Amino acid sequence: MDVKREDLSQLYYYLKLTRRLEDRITSLYHQGKILGGAWTSNGTEAVSVGYGYALERNDISAPYFRDMGVFLIRGISAKRIMAQYFGKKTGVTGGKEGNVHIGDLNFGVIGFPSHLADNYPVGTGAALAFKIRGEKRIAVACTGDGGTSRGDFHEGMNFAAARKLPIVFICNNNQYAYSTPLRLQMNIKDIAERALAYGIPSRIVDGNNVVEVYKAAKEAYDVARNGGGPTFIECKTMRMHGHSEHDSAKYVPRELLDEWKKKDPILNMEKYLWENSIAKKEELESIDLRVKKEIEEAEAFAEESPYPDPADGQKGLYATPIAEG
Repeated sequence: MDVKREDLSQLYYYLKLTRRLEDRITSLYHQGKILGGAWTSNGTEAVSVGYGYALERNDISAPYFRDMGVFLIRGISAKRIMAQYFGKKTGVTGGKEGNVHIGDLNFGVIGFPSHLADNYPVGTGAALAFKIRGEKRIAVACTGDGGTSRGDFHEGMNFAAARKLPIVFICNNNQYAYSTPLRLQMNIKDIAERALAYGIPSRIVDGNNVVEVYKAAKEAYDVARNGGGPTFIECKTMRMHGHSEHDSAKYVPRELLDEWKKKDPILNMEKYLWENSIAKKEELESIDLRVKKEIEEAEAFAEESPYPDPADGQKGLYATPIAEG
């Protein structure tokens, strides 16, 4: 499958935007300027950018907390995300949540709690609705390697397979479930083997290659959209920071980090663009300047935004009763 030049440029832009936004959030976290914790996708950005960019406008995504690329691609702006971390009224949750537990159905993004893989059955439910209504829409759900050891992972996969639903399951295999390495999580080499138990075809891709992730996702979406049922895609990658920014990740061998540092997804994409004469150095520098400006504007927006009114604290917590008469 050929990828258009403009799409390759956009993939690079979103990689840079995701990295720079999260790097700035990390810096602000260490300065004590943001509320709550900070969880980033450093080193794994190609996963969320690749599968997020392959979606069509009316599709539904059920991401997890390392999927910043999906939030940005689907239309949740850097300004709203930054304001979210500042606990401001202009944030995605209006100041009622202080970090990346976000979603916005106006952009087809389902929100999520911390219980990873819970979004697998939720995404499956969206796919069931599409099939019942006869809509040519698909859902995609993502979790980490640790999430695949939870019950809701298996429940969602089994139901989707049995009903042949239009959903694609993504696994961000970043080697560690918090501090637990893959070898202590499961007695199989590839997580993709788990999908075979439910009769779901699986693929293994280089999770640091955004073009490869994009192509695999696009192909799987086409299969699901045309009645072929679910696909499971394992993206092999490595998170280069701790589980969150308060975690020093001393449990990760230094030589492993050194090995994966050479496979940085942004450096990979730059090399791909240069070697294939798709973009010149000046073009990449222009994208970098654009991203830098966006992040500066997002931070200024968050700083200047108001805090929420305490009187609004309970608004939106409960379903609004339907008026009688």
